[in-house]
Amino acid sequence: MNNQLARLQFDYLSNSTTGLANLNGTMIGQLLSTTPPVEEQFAIVTFLDCETTKIDTLIAKQEKLITLLQEKRQAVISHAVT
Repeated sequence: MNNQLARLQFDYLSNSTTGLANLNGTMIGQLLSTTPPVEEQFAIVTFLDCETTKIDTLIAKQEKLITLLQEKRQAVISHAVT
C-alpha cells in the first residue's frame, strides 16, 4: 500500500483539518488495488520457490566450504606447531 496509486487514493479519501491526513478503517477498506490472475500468482510463487531453493543450496555449499576451510586452517596450524 506504499505506492503512488495508493497514496493518491488515501489523499482523496482522507479528511484533513490540520494539514495531516486522517484515515480510518473504513477509508482504508475503500482502497482499490489490483492483483494478478491466480495463474500468474501461481507462476510467480513457483518461480520464487525455485529461486529461493537455488539460493538455499548455494548458501549450504558455502557454509560447508567455510567449515572445510576452517578444518584445513586448523590442520595447517597443528602441522606447523608439531
